[in-house]
Amino acid sequence: MGGAWRRHLPAIVSAALAVVVLALPLAVSDRYLLKVFMFVGLNVITVAGLAVLFGLAGQVSLGHAAFVGIGAYACGFLTARAGWPWPAAVVAAVAIAAAGGLALALPTLRLRGHYLGMATLGFSMILGIAFVEAKAITGGNDGLSGIPLPAFGALDLDPATASYLLVWGTAVLVLLLASGIVRGRPGRAMTALHGSEMGAQACGIDPIRVKVTAFTLSAALAGLSGALYALTVGFVSPTSFALETSIILLAMVVLGGTRSLAGPVLAAVLLTLLTYVDAILPGLSKEAVAFLQDWKGDIYGVVIVAVMLFAPAGIAGVARTVRTRLGGSS
Repeated sequence: MGGAWRRHLPAIVSAALAVVVLALPLAVSDRYLLKVFMFVGLNVITVAGLAVLFGLAGQVSLGHAAFVGIGAYACGFLTARAGWPWPAAVVAAVAIAAAGGLALALPTLRLRGHYLGMATLGFSMILGIAFVEAKAITGGNDGLSGIPLPAFGALDLDPATASYLLVWGTAVLVLLLASGIVRGRPGRAMTALHGSEMGAQACGIDPIRVKVTAFTLSAALAGLSGALYALTVGFVSPTSFALETSIILLAMVVLGGTRSLAGPVLAAVLLTLLTYVDAILPGLSKEAVAFLQDWKGDIYGVVIVAVMLFAPAGIAGVARTVRTRLGGSS
């Protein structure tokens, strides 16, 4: 009975999440609050891919915001300047971001740990310069504007509601995909590689294929998040894809924990809402809100250090320990 419950748990959770996603626009009339939850969904999409790359395969990325930027600029340029329909632009943006992930993965196959982290950081810095200098495509420091909101044919939806449903509908599908990867053979291969590369090779696992697949998939999902960001916000600028964004994304995965998808997703929700705490908790004083906003980066840094010191496995590890103890006591 317990095994059957665990097998159906992803489907049950996905169905419950879908119901909540569909019901939220009916319960929330504040358009700004809907926009906040939309940003939560965008980070969930990115973190799902980063959880597969870092939490499962053990590949460090300090430049994941660059892939989000690739997707955002590609989709924004194709819709605003080239006149592409938005679904085709999203597909193209995801493909371009995936190609960027593949281009980064191939020359860094032999790197591990902080060496791989430095390589991805350098990649992010190069892309950051490109986002500013390629003015014909990106608009430079002024940003890329005039990106049209996605149209849904005969459906006459409020723009805020339409953007929210587009982002979270995509996020639910991404979580289903990522859950299948985590629980399937690719996930087991990545977990084995994370534990011991030599041991994984002894079991017949090709480390090169696993690493490249993880990096490409993670970059594609980041590009998807960036494409949806461009469509729903209507404006893209280089400041949205700086190093701080990559650190925040990594903090979400570290807080969530390795070998888990639910933990990083929960951490993504919590840390994203921290940025918009004044919208979630309107009773907070201006001083408290200003403190949280001004010291946001430091709070993320403290969270990473605290988790590494006191709960290295993150939220997921704590949950596994609690389940084990409860199971042993019963």
